[in-house]
Amino acid sequence: MDTAEIKQRLKRASHIVVVTGAGVSAESGIPTFRGPDGLWKHYRAEELATPQAFAKNPELVWEWYCWRRGIISKAKPNPGHVAIAELESRYNDFLLVTQNVDGLHRKAGSNKLVEIHGCIWQARCVKCNAIEQDNELDYRNIGPCSRCGGRKRPNVVWFGEPIPPTRLNSAFSAAESCDLMIVAGTSGIVQPAASLPFIAKKAGAYIIEVNVDTTPISAIADLFLKGKCGDVLPGLYS
Repeated sequence: MDTAEIKQRLKRASHIVVVTGAGVSAESGIPTFRGPDGLWKHYRAEELATPQAFAKNPELVWEWYCWRRGIISKAKPNPGHVAIAELESRYNDFLLVTQNVDGLHRKAGSNKLVEIHGCIWQARCVKCNAIEQDNELDYRNIGPCSRCGGRKRPNVVWFGEPIPPTRLNSAFSAAESCDLMIVAGTSGIVQPAASLPFIAKKAGAYIIEVNVDTTPISAIADLFLKGKCGDVLPGLYS
């Protein structure tokens, strides 16, 4: 398919959903924070990003998250983030569903989005569930909830926790009703986000996948564009 035909597909589309994963953030220099060797004091993410770890040692978990915030705070949105924000501005019916918690999509200008795994720049009270913006980089300065005085935790979905139903329902509903979906920089393995392209495909949507490698989603994609999101996405409409 040539570039002109891709642009015609985008022009004809009325409801677009974009799904992004860690590959988009990686192009801004943000590591995945996962893997067998760990990246912090020999801990693996799977050992720290759990309710059990927080209950046992909340200071240790907050120290790790503030270390992560320090890395993320130095990162800037890349052309892939900017291209997605630009795409949003061209459609009334648009939704970005991201697995990333770094907030770079918002920083790039995206507003119509669902952060299904939460946001690292927010904290949630374990007592009253109040959510607050929290940009603190020093774990020793993480104070109590301003509403009830309870302990705050990072407002992200940890291993073993369900995704909040409101986020999940928004993502599934958009996937079922869109006529074009762009899947960018995701492994196609982590559920439930990995199921969104299959839901959209079943409902008749046209699926475009952008990735440096093929994934399980590639088998059902109508178009696979090999390359970095920052290189490929801006060219879809420019």
